[in-house]
Amino acid sequence: MIQVIVGDLALARADAVLRPADESLGPLTEAVARLDQVAGPRFAEQRRLSSPLKAGAAVVTGGGDLAASFVLHVVLRDPDSVVGREVVRRALQSAWQRATDWGLGIIAAPLVGADAGQLSLEEAATLLVETFPPGPGGCPLELHIVVGQDAEREQVEAIVRRTA
Repeated sequence: MIQVIVGDLALARADAVLRPADESLGPLTEAVARLDQVAGPRFAEQRRLSSPLKAGAAVVTGGGDLAASFVLHVVLRDPDSVVGREVVRRALQSAWQRATDWGLGIIAAPLVGADAGQLSLEEAATLLVETFPPGPGGCPLELHIVVGQDAEREQVEAIVRRTA
């Protein structure tokens, strides 16, 4: 099931939030940097890496002070890659696999790739819908696409109806 909600990703009631990141799990946008601030110092400690990740990877950490217990980091950029449709697609597929592995039922996600202008709202929403695993009985069960305004919600809901 996919829902589109207007709200703040840092306050989303979910098992995990999806967080776009670079190869060192650093924030890619101001919105992600704000999420990191809300998550606090415990979250900063939890996302330290011993070696950089490749674009298209996804990893799970604790959520620090976020409403969600976990964060699914999707790596969209590394020194050899730029953010684009295929990198976002691979990262989302990796994220859904990690969610399955961890038994995470409800995932809250921004429009991955759209914040920094690499993808259009339509491309980002379509990739979320196309890659989200269908089917009952497994994890993840629900995707909550979190947007900032009612106008965005209406646009994304139309894409979800058309694509799902």
